Amino acid sequence: MKHYAGLDLSMESTQVCIVDESGRKLVSEKVESSPEAISKFLERYGPVERAVIETGRMSPAICLGLRELGVPVVCIDARQAHQSLGVQTSAAFAAAVDEAGRFRQSRNAGAYFGLVPRRHQSGELDWTGRITKLGDSTVRKLLYEAANSILTRSRETFALKTWAMKLAKRRGLKKARVALARRLPVIMHAMLRDGTLFQA
Repeated sequence: MKHYAGLDLSMESTQVCIVDESGRKLVSEKVESSPEAISKFLERYGPVERAVIETGRMSPAICLGLRELGVPVVCIDARQAHQSLGVQTSAAFAAAVDEAGRFRQSRNAGAYFGLVPRRHQSGELDWTGRITKLGDSTVRKLLYEAANSILTRSRETFALKTWAMKLAKRRGLKKARVALARRLPVIMHAMLRDGTLFQA
């Protein structure tokens, strides 16, 4: 079974969350913020397919150290995907996507998690309904919770939140949550795929 890890760094300790390929949390513990301690903890649960870490002051040193120890790690810029995502969401997303090349275009990531509207077509009728809810329900739920956190709990102002708040004024908070939850995997996939920042 494949395992994935999300790392939330701080000066003294790092929260490590390990999930399986279905996105189910196996363990979440704090370890010392050093490449050696993190790598040793990850080895206890078998090799990980990928570890995801948010960028920050310590990230370059930890990332480099983990790569030297053979841990496949990618950095995600928290200013773009925002810290409301959290380590479990990041790790579950990486586990569900598995290989970034699975999607030719990042915009398809939202549909993969069932966050696009159903289309009903019959004769002259053509209308859209509720989201399809296909794909990984755990990741979909985590993305929805992250979107809700960005919209209702985050005090910071950034482009993605501004876009979602404008949408909430026009279409309502519920539709804005779903639209934001659909946009988050697009951003995360773009960063996983080529390591560049996605301008939301």
